[in-house]
This record gives sequence, structure tokens and C-alpha cells, in this order.
Amino acid sequence: VQLQASGGGLVKAGETLRLSCAASGGSIADYVMGWFRQAPGKEREFVSAISWNGPSTYYADSVKDRFIISRDNAKNTVSLLMNSLKHEDAAVYYCAASTMTYTDYVRVALGPEYDYWGQGTLVTVSS
Repeated sequence: VQLQASGGGLVKAGETLRLSCAASGGSIADYVMGWFRQAPGKEREFVSAISWNGPSTYYADSVKDRFIISRDNAKNTVSLLMNSLKHEDAAVYYCAASTMTYTDYVRVALGPEYDYWGQGTLVTVSS
């Protein structure tokens, strides 16, 4: 499956941005979907994940209560609504798909558990 992330841009602190990840060459219904981010000079980190049909969602502590992940299997897309953006949210955001057979808070946060990655979309947060 190929993943294409979009929706990044320049926003001010406190504003909202919505990222989208469109899949092709396969159905995302078969995958656990996740978002990761990498800021300059830092390691890639887990942001959020959602199980196959969306009953289970997972968030990093740093984004909990501000970000919302959702998926539309019929449209083959996954979205990340980012509210109350902070300067520390600035990064390149990547969507990823995993064939993991079960989800838990540890496993969904591990990059190596994901089999497919999109190219990333840049989020910049200004004062």
C-alpha cells in the first residue's frame, strides 16, 4: 500500500490543522494506522494510532486531549486533527500502516511495527 500525507503548513500557536493520509494500492481496513513525527535534530516519535475499524485510539501523552485521529475505511483515508498547536508540535509528520495482529499501547508506538510509510508533511508552528 502507498501512503500520501498532506495538510501540513504554517500555523500560529493555538491554531488548528488537519492532516490527511490517503492510501492507494490496498485497503487501509487491513491495517492499523499510525502517525509519527520527527522534528529537526530529534528522533522520530509516536503521535497517534487507530485500530482497524477505529474503536481503539492511542495518543502520545504530549498530544492527548489536543489531537484526534480518525479513519474512513470507505474513503481509504486517515486523518489527524491537531488542535491547540504548540511550538513543540512542529515537525514532519508521517502516516504509517501496520499489519500487526493486535494492538496495545506499547506496540502501536513502535516504528518498526509499521510496514508502510508515507513521505511526510511539514508542520510549522509560529508565535
